[in-house]
Amino acid sequence: MSKAQGKAKQLKGKAKETTGKATGNRRLQAEGKAEELHGKTQEAAEKIKKSTDT
Repeated sequence: MSKAQGKAKQLKGKAKETTGKATGNRRLQAEGKAEELHGKTQEAAEKIKKSTDT
């Protein structure tokens, strides 16, 4: 997975989280937070991979 895909997942998660907060939907809010964290993890892993490849 690329850094851009990780960033996209973060944005999608943030949108879900915000929608969940606005509508009072705790499940959607939690899903969004989890997706956002997953995206951050993917982005960090890609940075580490890139730094060890050089």
